[in-house]
Amino acid sequence: MKTFLWIALIVIAGLATGSIGRYFFQQHNKPAVTQDSSDSGYKIGDRLQQTPLVASEPTTTTTTPATSTSPFTEIKWEQLAPADWDPMQPFKGIDLSKMDDADPRADAALQKAKEWWKNAPVNPAMNGKAVKIAGFVVSLEREGDALKEFLLVPYFGGCIHVPPPPANQIIHVHSDKAIKGIRTMDAVWISGVITVKPSSTQMGDAGYSVAAQQVDLYKVAEK
Repeated sequence: MKTFLWIALIVIAGLATGSIGRYFFQQHNKPAVTQDSSDSGYKIGDRLQQTPLVASEPTTTTTTPATSTSPFTEIKWEQLAPADWDPMQPFKGIDLSKMDDADPRADAALQKAKEWWKNAPVNPAMNGKAVKIAGFVVSLEREGDALKEFLLVPYFGGCIHVPPPPANQIIHVHSDKAIKGIRTMDAVWISGVITVKPSSTQMGDAGYSVAAQQVDLYKVAEK
């Protein structure tokens, strides 16, 4: 029987880019959830729904339409990864259904996947853009009860209950002002200028950095 970790790795790789998830393991993909972050109904692997206008637009490697008069343009997580990058590459040629917990090939592939995701390439076209994006918080530094620094990840449980996402799916967020009322795995919108700036933390390796100008609890805007 495959280990829980192996199953988690496959699900996460698929969730990193929706098209890859649909192609390889459709049965594991979960629809985007819409509950506000005050709800406690998120499950491991849940992703957040985007505002209706952006969600209906095809994914591009540059920008998606702004949804308001805000100077920040909402982006999709898929835009942070190069279109030709495949998070499933370490698993090609491997029949997971024939591996058990003691199979050394499983451990070798796992280590290869960790390295592949740690060095996942970024999309240079995103550098310097004023963006808005929704994700889940992984706390790094606090000032009392307030949050100063955190990772933003695209699905619930990333870096906490399951292995970290690929580096191009992690944003290292800094805030000059301490943010009150935000906890680990809360769902939030962040707004700020995104830069290509790799960083390594105890919770995961990020390919991007954002100096947050605004952090809000997650809520989907209506059409």
